Amino acid sequence: MTLSIDGVPITTVVVSSTNWSDYTITGVISSGSHLLAVSSSNATSAGALYLDKLTVSSGPVIEEFLGKSKSAPNSAVWTTKTGSGWDPGIETYKPSNAYLDGKGHLVIKADKTRSGYTSGWVESKNKMSYGYGTITARIKVPQGQGLWPAFWLKGADEDTTAWPRSGEIDVLELPSTTTTLYSTLHGPIAGSTRTQQAQIISNLPDLSADYHDYWVRHLKDEITFGVDDQTLGTLTPDSLDPGETWVYNRPMQVILNLAVGGPWAGAPDGSTKFPALMLVDSVRWDPA
Repeated sequence: MTLSIDGVPITTVVVSSTNWSDYTITGVISSGSHLLAVSSSNATSAGALYLDKLTVSSGPVIEEFLGKSKSAPNSAVWTTKTGSGWDPGIETYKPSNAYLDGKGHLVIKADKTRSGYTSGWVESKNKMSYGYGTITARIKVPQGQGLWPAFWLKGADEDTTAWPRSGEIDVLELPSTTTTLYSTLHGPIAGSTRTQQAQIISNLPDLSADYHDYWVRHLKDEITFGVDDQTLGTLTPDSLDPGETWVYNRPMQVILNLAVGGPWAGAPDGSTKFPALMLVDSVRWDPA
């Protein structure tokens, strides 16, 4: 049994019961009107699937990156970036560098080519935005000099409220390191081109060894960062210096990318292995 939203297959469950049974299918639906369809197929014998009722309910938003190997991530939720990135890296972003592996993961691939470096970037801009609550991404980060994996949020209204006034919340940044995690707030600072308002630096065991849950609890006037069951720290308006404005009480969009090089991460060297893969198992939003 397959659930489709606006003609796009989202997820499939196996129906094995010959009696009336309840089945739950989870999908992500952006705001607005949509067409939901349930279909079935049986490759071995003819038959029919009978539906008694279809109930749609809301809850935590979960993206599990289900789909065929090498297919693009769900276009109802994600846009892939083309060209240079927001970061000062030396990579060029290509849609083909962000794809599903067919095993429930989003692959963001950085690679070295004859003309330079390519990588992947996905964002939920203008498709899915998230209000107060906890946003968690389960990620396996790559290891290597010059690699810069990131999971971050930007104001959903950045098209009408120019950055940095729309705010930026960096949940995970690992520039050429897998043991020092940077969680940062970027916003306007009066009389300065600098945007870094507050930062939490966490020294941790090697994060590239396995998947970890990187999360941010985003509440009014309070932002808390964490990894797995560990809370790394909390930032509030009191964490800012004089002349800095708290601009984070707004819906945010999600960005996942893997940068290469730049002044912070430094250039790759002979020890850096390409292709380098950032694997994303899921993205989850639990409303406050």
